[in-house]
Amino acid sequence: MKKNNKYTVTDRLITKITAWIAGIISLILLIWGVFTLVDLYKNEKTNDAQVQEYINPVISRAGGFITEVKFEENEPVKKGDTIVLIDNREYVIQQKQTEAALVNAKAKYKVWESKITTLTRASEMNSSKEQVAKAALWKEDLEYKRYKNLVATKSATAQQLEAKEAAFKMASSELKAANENYLTSVSEISDAKAQLAVISAEITRLEALLDRHKLDVSYTIITASYDGVMGRRTIEKGQMIDAGQVLAYIVNAETDKWVVANYKETQIGCMKLGDTATFTSDAYPNKVFKGVIISMSPATGSSFSLLPPDNSTGNYVKIVQRVPVRIRVTGNKKSVDLLKAGMNVNVSIAKEQ
Repeated sequence: MKKNNKYTVTDRLITKITAWIAGIISLILLIWGVFTLVDLYKNEKTNDAQVQEYINPVISRAGGFITEVKFEENEPVKKGDTIVLIDNREYVIQQKQTEAALVNAKAKYKVWESKITTLTRASEMNSSKEQVAKAALWKEDLEYKRYKNLVATKSATAQQLEAKEAAFKMASSELKAANENYLTSVSEISDAKAQLAVISAEITRLEALLDRHKLDVSYTIITASYDGVMGRRTIEKGQMIDAGQVLAYIVNAETDKWVVANYKETQIGCMKLGDTATFTSDAYPNKVFKGVIISMSPATGSSFSLLPPDNSTGNYVKIVQRVPVRIRVTGNKKSVDLLKAGMNVNVSIAKEQ
């Protein structure tokens, strides 16, 4: 009995379809492989790359209880917008105390200025009295000498000479007293000027202290330093904070974004500043972004690590190092805003540019 080995029409049809499908898939794979090889030959690629932008902490410069928080996480803010208010009553009291002390010091300064004016006039008066006393002494000296000669010629009595001598001595004492009064008034002026200098220094100190207290009051109102988007929030109303404490994070929207692409050391030989780059984000795989190389790290990434490798001891195993390449993202703002800090991207840079 003979076996029937002939295939049915259905079997032959399935075989043909399978062959065609296999051929088409092979052709597609071949074309894809060719394009991939050409792309790898013409471009340097890496998927070890992330988007970066400035994320700065909002730090309090004054301590106290938070009275109001005026932002939410992921909320856009403008430069100068108030984001946190701190209880400022203690700082205002200190400011008022210093203002009162400053007013008091300025009043004392005016009093001493007036006193110096009065003492100066008194000194001028004492100087005039001294001149009058000198003139009187000169006159009495002449009278005494004249009567002394008269007594010698018997033209005047000894009693008259004694009277003139007493008058001369009295005039001499008055001149001495006038001179002492003048010197005392000059000394008082010097003391008053020294006191005025002390008060002036105190005014300068209080003015500086007042400026400091005004700064402390202003620090209780925390504002956004630039346009941006608020990030993580770590505070609530009524919370006690200290100066220097991080209150939140703000993503700076006024500066450019960039990509840090960690290329292998074997890939950077053809790269130079100003070269253009294209990349896609894992979040937007179908959208191509563009950028420009603005800097290359002066050392490999591992050289900046906490424990840099030391190959001078032990067994050596060669490991290809990576060099961070900084690429500034270009394009319109709407497109660039799609990228967020920390996103993974796939970067491609043409070898010949």
